[in-house]
Amino acid sequence: MSVRSHLGPASIVLALLTVALVLAVRQAAPVLGDAAANAGMARIVFINSTLPRMATALLAGACLALSGALFQQVLRNPLASPTTLGISAGANLALVAVTLFVPGLLGFGRDLVALSGSAAAAGLVFLMGARQKFSAFSLVMSGLVVSLWCGALSAVLMLLNERYLVSLFIWGAGSLSQQSWTIPLSLAPKLAIVCVAVAVILRPLVLNELGDAGARALGVNLGRLRVVAVIAAVALAAFVTSAVGVIGFIGLVAPTIARLAGARRAGAQLVWSTLIGSALLFLTDTTLLATAGTFADFLPTGAVTAIFGSPLLLILLPRLKIRHRLMEAPAPVALKPETARRAARIVLPAAILVLAAALFFGRSPDLGFTLMPPDLAGDLMALRLPRIVAAFFSGAMLAVAGTILQRLTGNEMASPEVLGISAGATLGVAAAVFLVATPGLGAQLGFSALGAFGVLFVIFLIAARSGLQPERVLLAGIALSAMVDAVIGVIGATGDPRAIFLLRWMSGSTYSVTVLAAVLAAVLAVALVGAAGLMRRWLDLLPLGASAAAALGVPVGRARLLLLGLAGLLSAVATMSVGPLSFVGLMAPHLARQLGFVRAAPQLLGGALCGGMLMVAADWLGRSLAYPYEIPAGLVSALVGAPFLIILMRRARG
Repeated sequence: MSVRSHLGPASIVLALLTVALVLAVRQAAPVLGDAAANAGMARIVFINSTLPRMATALLAGACLALSGALFQQVLRNPLASPTTLGISAGANLALVAVTLFVPGLLGFGRDLVALSGSAAAAGLVFLMGARQKFSAFSLVMSGLVVSLWCGALSAVLMLLNERYLVSLFIWGAGSLSQQSWTIPLSLAPKLAIVCVAVAVILRPLVLNELGDAGARALGVNLGRLRVVAVIAAVALAAFVTSAVGVIGFIGLVAPTIARLAGARRAGAQLVWSTLIGSALLFLTDTTLLATAGTFADFLPTGAVTAIFGSPLLLILLPRLKIRHRLMEAPAPVALKPETARRAARIVLPAAILVLAAALFFGRSPDLGFTLMPPDLAGDLMALRLPRIVAAFFSGAMLAVAGTILQRLTGNEMASPEVLGISAGATLGVAAAVFLVATPGLGAQLGFSALGAFGVLFVIFLIAARSGLQPERVLLAGIALSAMVDAVIGVIGATGDPRAIFLLRWMSGSTYSVTVLAAVLAAVLAVALVGAAGLMRRWLDLLPLGASAAAALGVPVGRARLLLLGLAGLLSAVATMSVGPLSFVGLMAPHLARQLGFVRAAPQLLGGALCGGMLMVAADWLGRSLAYPYEIPAGLVSALVGAPFLIILMRRARG
């Protein structure tokens, strides 16, 4: 039974606002009902902090929802939003970079800086999505890549300049905390101006629903319409990010609720999406104020919104009509012996060279590059060898996990990072850090595996009804990953010293790896990669489709379950050493395929070697480029991996 049969959009807005206003009145009652309080500090705080915060929530929610509705209208894509398209992440990165390197530019206005970052992110996303005709999947994947890259670069800047940028951590996660009416009074006219622009293009937007041919026949200039609509949507998202940081999911969920509630025409969708978004963020923030009390100012509303928005997206996911199928992975073909030998002649020497360079070549105290001095060989070996071993085998495990997921889902863009498996492992480690006083290596590994398996289990439940269709699996993983990241953001905003440790661990640094951890990673990698090799026949046949694989004797259900479990365990173990943002699980299988390893067994082995090399190279670059400072290996590989994926998606056939 649909939402429309129960509630219309007006009823939904009324319900959301009623609950929010009840909470707001309860918040205001102690102040307004006490004459002494009215004359004191409580009244000043309420008028100059609480009320502006509520107004900011209403305006920011309206801006984000209208932005998402515009994106969805002009792109005819139900998954487009400032969050999924990377618009907000681009604005956030621009503000962080300018604050650090060129603070004078902020004198021209934070909005201008945020707009520049949003425009650059939007340009990258549309550049990648254009080759695949702006399909729902291509735009979401492009936005995810841009968001992860911007997030990784922001994390690098914050880690290297912690004393200057630590105050941006809470703001970057979307803080509505206010000390005056400045922000709501500045947001209101900007929203009004954009609404006027939207009213001007409303008729062309309505005609746009007729399709390209029908709209052109009625005189609509589609190119101009899309440019104006995208500029308006990008501006709205940038204004909000500039004012209060990144607040996700409102721009995606509000238009979806409006559409499911019965708003069918373009004008109705824009109006009701704006009102629902405003009421939804207002309700979220008033709930936060009512439950968190004095700690509300330290909890980012953007992260809390994502915690609530992700489950809602998962509930709505089966209702979304995704008109574009994903690009299927190529069917397995026979690997010619000469191709295998040629690839082996490339990969094996390269692996040896990278390992030797990382071990024996580094920076000297005078900042030059030098070979390992013989008199310091023992000390340097003790420092370098464990982290090199951990990086190599962790990269290998992520590569094998990515290979399994790509073959299992039939999509080239699947990986532990994209599906949220690495984020689940991170949540497990966060639980270990906060629930156990001093979690040992075994406890961290156990909690990490539980988190990874938890995410896999939820994805399997959501996608099983559709036969594990690739788009359902990937989108469920994206939603879960966003929710886990939001939980980590809330933890980090508490100010607990353990949160700083967690942030550093998430960045994928190997400099704290012990000999025991390195040996454990190597042993588990050999065992788990060997287990993947035993399942090579399933991996060869499953990409042919469930019916064909079953006809050839593959127990499809059991095979999928075991392979998903193995991918989760590989991801959990690897994430312990290199963090959740590496992109190696996405890059290495592609590199192995480009080298000629297309059958399962050769691709697993070739991908493992490529993944190990990539991670070792990232670790070496991280400790060499900014010497004597270090950039975590996970962030280095993410910064390199995102451009690789941009090139990959540009080369993909539409």
